Amino acid sequence: MRSSKIYSILEHFDKYEQNRFRKYLCSPYFNKDENLVILFESILKDINSRRQKPELEKQLLWTALNTGKKYDDVRFRKYCSDLLKLLEGFLAQQVYEKNPLYQATYLIDAVSTKKMEKLYNSTMKTARRLSAQQVHRSASFYYYQYEIEKNFYDLLDFEKKRADRTNMEEIANNLDYFYLAEKLRIYCAVLSQQYFASQEYEQLFIDEILSHIKDIDLDEVPPVAVYYQVYLTLSEKEEEAHYHKLIDLLDKYSLTFPKQEALTIYYSAINYCIHKINSGIQKFSEELFKVYSNLIDREIIFINDELSPWTFKNITVIALRLGKFEWTESFIKNYNHKLPEESRENAVTYNLAQLYFYQKRYDEVIQQLSNVEYQDVSYNLNSKTMLIATYYETDELIPLYSLFDSFNAYLNRNRKIPDDRKKYYKNLIKYTKKITKLPPGSKKAVEKLKKEVSETPNIVNINWLKQKIAELE
Repeated sequence: MRSSKIYSILEHFDKYEQNRFRKYLCSPYFNKDENLVILFESILKDINSRRQKPELEKQLLWTALNTGKKYDDVRFRKYCSDLLKLLEGFLAQQVYEKNPLYQATYLIDAVSTKKMEKLYNSTMKTARRLSAQQVHRSASFYYYQYEIEKNFYDLLDFEKKRADRTNMEEIANNLDYFYLAEKLRIYCAVLSQQYFASQEYEQLFIDEILSHIKDIDLDEVPPVAVYYQVYLTLSEKEEEAHYHKLIDLLDKYSLTFPKQEALTIYYSAINYCIHKINSGIQKFSEELFKVYSNLIDREIIFINDELSPWTFKNITVIALRLGKFEWTESFIKNYNHKLPEESRENAVTYNLAQLYFYQKRYDEVIQQLSNVEYQDVSYNLNSKTMLIATYYETDELIPLYSLFDSFNAYLNRNRKIPDDRKKYYKNLIKYTKKITKLPPGSKKAVEKLKKEVSETPNIVNINWLKQKIAELE
């Protein structure tokens, strides 16, 4: 039973949602079968007990229903099916209640269908008031504006009032804004995916849409303006002006998008900066830091009030590369509570170690990392990489060689790490070991190793490695 759809849905409910669904289930408008309430409470009891009991058997739940009859699998499945439908209805109801534009749209439709003429004016006033109050102006906003205006057209029966000026322009404009924004959003997603994998998608009318938008001014329609600018940054990467205009538009409009969508758009700017940095244009490191700072200040980066551990790490890395040590320490201290609880300790430990490494506080790096065995593979790899550099910097050759052996063993036995990725780390071990064995003062040996490293692809932490070789020249 614990693998059922009902169980998996209810597992995701917090206490507040459990109580709301209980009220929904107990309402005779939605449900008149008390057995479904009993079934829900029995499953919920098992969930809240954190599965401390043996497997939840169907027969046990059937007994709780108190039917007085022998177990009937067909009947039990019907109970489960009915409860699942109510759960799905409840989830849809939650979404409906959170969006006033849904309610306004369907209210106009209902009033029009019933020909409740006395409600026409008040209904439209309510709909337009709710529209004006909407903070978000993503593509879906214009779709519901289109629905509202279309229903208003039907409400006043404009088809029979041919001489009156109608709202046809509002209907058409809102539909166009929705269509253009969604086509651009999808096309930008396609271009982003094609950067990582060779996938082909047919996009009808996309050339015509791009040509049309280029010739008209839609800067006051946030999703069209923003996604067109994202398209330009993806398709014309050498034109830095496209990036700067995208940042200006995000400064103006980012809070008019739902948080998840806004963050996705910002990642277009982040990826652009990373592309420039990887191309050797280091001024974009400062740009990347500004983007992350803006995301923090506007709280866009906190989805469901949480911060991704990998984003936490990326922010720490770019700040440290720019020498912003005090800022980094403050960031770790002030925002670590936003990390998911299950990964918080590891993330804080690792990122503090990074800070100490950049500050050359090597004893504290070792203290942070030497006694920690991360469950996450990436953290494990990165921490061992940092320890290699730390032991080398402090001339701790005995623990360094011990780490070489244990790291190699870890790479060999861990099947979760792809073989090509293992090469990155094995090459680091190989060439760091070679540096420690270079004859003192032998320029010829240094030059030979330098050439070998430069001709070897796939070495993790290669910039640090090259720096250490350069120091021996």
